[in-house]
Amino acid sequence: MEMAQLIFIPSPMMGHIAQAIELAQTIITRFHHLSATLLIINHPLDPITTTFANSLDSSALHRVRFVHLPPADRAPTWSYKTPGGLLDLVINHHKPHVKDAIQSASGPLQIPIAAFVVDMFCTPMIDVANELGLPTYVFFTSGAAFLDLMLHFQSLTDELGRDLTALTRSCTELVIPSFFNPVPTRVLPAVLVDEDKWLPRFLLYARRYREAKGIIVNTFSELESHAVGSFDGRTNTPPIFPVGPLLNRAQTNHDRQSEITSWLDGQPASSVLYLCFGTMGGFHGEQVKEIAKGLEMAGYRFIWSLRRPSPKGKTGFASEYPDPEKVLPEGFLKRTAEIGRVIGWAPQMAVLSHKAIGGFVSHCGWNSLLESIWCGVPVATWPIYAEQQLNAFQMVRELGLAVEITLAYNGFAADDPVMVTSEAIERGIREVMDGDGEVRKKVMEMREKSRVAVRENGSSYKSLERLVDELMESKGQN
Repeated sequence: MEMAQLIFIPSPMMGHIAQAIELAQTIITRFHHLSATLLIINHPLDPITTTFANSLDSSALHRVRFVHLPPADRAPTWSYKTPGGLLDLVINHHKPHVKDAIQSASGPLQIPIAAFVVDMFCTPMIDVANELGLPTYVFFTSGAAFLDLMLHFQSLTDELGRDLTALTRSCTELVIPSFFNPVPTRVLPAVLVDEDKWLPRFLLYARRYREAKGIIVNTFSELESHAVGSFDGRTNTPPIFPVGPLLNRAQTNHDRQSEITSWLDGQPASSVLYLCFGTMGGFHGEQVKEIAKGLEMAGYRFIWSLRRPSPKGKTGFASEYPDPEKVLPEGFLKRTAEIGRVIGWAPQMAVLSHKAIGGFVSHCGWNSLLESIWCGVPVATWPIYAEQQLNAFQMVRELGLAVEITLAYNGFAADDPVMVTSEAIERGIREVMDGDGEVRKKVMEMREKSRVAVRENGSSYKSLERLVDELMESKGQN
C-alpha cells in the first residue's frame, strides 16, 4: 500500500502532547503504511511542558518525527485574561510556522500527507489545512460527554438563540443528551458559563469541530456507552471515533522517581493514597493545612504531590513550594515520616501503576481518570478547573466509578474558593481506601474493559480501523 503520513498538531501542554504521541504511535504500530509528524509548539509560560517537549527525540520512535516550530513572536505584548487566552494567542501566532513547515518540507515531510490531526484547542490550524487542500480531524483529548456538552451549548446559542449565562442562572439542572441524569448547573464547566473570559472561546472551538472530517475521542465505548451512543444518527456533527484509552506513557524521567519507587516498594499492596491535582492544581496555606489535617485524621499511608498555585491575580501554572514545611502544619512532616511522602511534581503513571497504590485524590482531569481506570485505582474527586467538575459528576453520579470529596470546587473562582474541610477530606479518603467497597469493584471491572477495548477486535481497536480506512479514502480524493 502507498505510504502516507499524518500531521499532528498538539496543544502546547504536556498531557496533550503525550496523548498525541500515544495516538500517533498506536496508529503507526498497526498500520505500517502510515507515518506521523508532530509539529511541536512551545508554551512560553509552562516550563514543565517546555522541558518535556525539548526531550522529545525522533530517533527513539520509528516512523514518528518531531518538528519543533519557532517560538511565537511578540509574546511580551500579548494581552490575555486567562491561561486559555494565552494558549489561543500562542496557537494562532504559530499558523504561519505550520504552513512554512509543510511547504518547505524535506525528508520525511515529503511523504504524501493524508490529513491534519489537530488538538481540540488547535482549531485555527483547520485554516492552514484548508489552504493546503487537506482534510482535518480533531483530536478531542477529553471525554465524549464533554464533547457533546460543548456542541449542545453551541447549538443552543447559534441555532436557538439561547443566552447560556441566563439559562444556567435560572435553572438548577439541565438535560444534556450525553448524560443519563439531569446535570446540576453547579458542576457545569466555568468555561461554558463565563461569558466574559471563557465562553466565546469554547463556542468557537465547537463551531470549528463541525468543520472537521471527523472527531477522534480519547475514550472507549464501554466507559461512556450512553455518551458515545448519543452521537448516533446526528447529521450536523462529524462522525466520532472513540480510540482510547490513550495513556501518558511518554512521561519524562523524574529526578526523585527512584526514591519514590523505592519507598512504594516497601509499602503493602493497595495501602497508599496518592494525591495529585494536575499541572495547574495548587493550594494556598489554609487549604494545604486542611488537607494535611485530613490525612492525619484518616491515618492512611500517602504520597502527596503538593504544589503552589500561581499568585493571586495572575494566570499561570502551579509551581513547587521551595520549602513545603513552611506551608504545612507545624510538625506534620515529622509526625507522618513513617507513613507518608510529600513531593512536588510526580511521575503519575509510575505511581498509579505501582501495586502499593490503593486510592487517588484527583483533580479529575480526563487523562488522570483514564490512567486511574487503567491501573484499577479508585478516585476521590476534587475538581479544580476546566471541565473537571463535569468529569467528577460523571464519575460519581453517572458511572459509580469514584467517590466524592467535592464535585463543585472551583480553583479559578473570582473570589477565594470555598474551603474543603479536613472532615470532608477524611471522609473521602476513608471511602476511597475501602478495600471492599462497591466503587473499587466497579473500577476493577472497568479496568478489564479498558484493556479489552484496545485489544484486537475490541471496540477502540475497530474504531481506529474505521478511522484509518476513512483517512486513506480522503487521501485518495486529495
